[in-house]
Amino acid sequence: MKNILVTGANGQLGACFKKISNNYSELNFYFKSSSEADITDKSKLGKLFAEVKFDYVINCAAYTNVEKAESEEEKVFQINATGARNLAEVCNENQAILVHFSTDYVFDGKAEKPYQETDKTNPINIYGASKLKGEQLIAEVLKEHFIFRTSWLYSEFGHNFYKTILRKVNEKAELNITTSQTGTPTNANDLAEFVLEIIASENKNFGLYHFSNLGEATWYDFSKAILEITGNSEEIVLNENNNFKTIAARPDYSVLDKSKLQQVFSKPILDWKKSLQNLINA
Repeated sequence: MKNILVTGANGQLGACFKKISNNYSELNFYFKSSSEADITDKSKLGKLFAEVKFDYVINCAAYTNVEKAESEEEKVFQINATGARNLAEVCNENQAILVHFSTDYVFDGKAEKPYQETDKTNPINIYGASKLKGEQLIAEVLKEHFIFRTSWLYSEFGHNFYKTILRKVNEKAELNITTSQTGTPTNANDLAEFVLEIIASENKNFGLYHFSNLGEATWYDFSKAILEITGNSEEIVLNENNNFKTIAARPDYSVLDKSKLQQVFSKPILDWKKSLQNLINA
């Protein structure tokens, strides 16, 4: 039986792994919160590995507040870059495979077609820069890794855009949503399931991949779909806003090309609207 360490287990993505973990009886999970497995403290990580022989580490620990990151650069890099390197080093020392998650925000958003893994990176905010540095440090230290860049993650857990819209619906609030960014809403449950299928099948095609649901949308499109599927489109006023002010710069276009992932793993990926519908119906 394989031992799987999941760091950042109390966050959105960690909760999605926890939710489906019982479907994988051949895997033995150790879910650790960021305080129980502080990835910025390599010595504490070493003690964890001394207690259990982990075969895989799924790193869900991350600093993800894009706005706040602009004023906390040192802390962001400590978690997203140094922490990633610490995990890679400990995995290397203990023959464990690392699964790590990165972001569409490693790109500047000036492309006119979906970004491939080989396209030039150029982050325009602190969060994106820290995640890119984490990718680079892992690749330098550890050969046996999977890095999945993903985009616009949402689920029934944690803090995310989907849950914010549902809360606003309950409050009967008027919505003013930006049309100036195009990407792909991605159901975090789909990402978690994809990763566990790879682990369960013992796939060793290590490297960098793009994973998001299929298709593309603006945040306005995403909001509209949430309202339509939940049956609230008649009750809630939804306005387009193409001048939404944020502290952190955001890429105008950050759709990810999934062709490499689909060729290597031959696993179907759901369209973003279909996946959203599945979550709401569930």
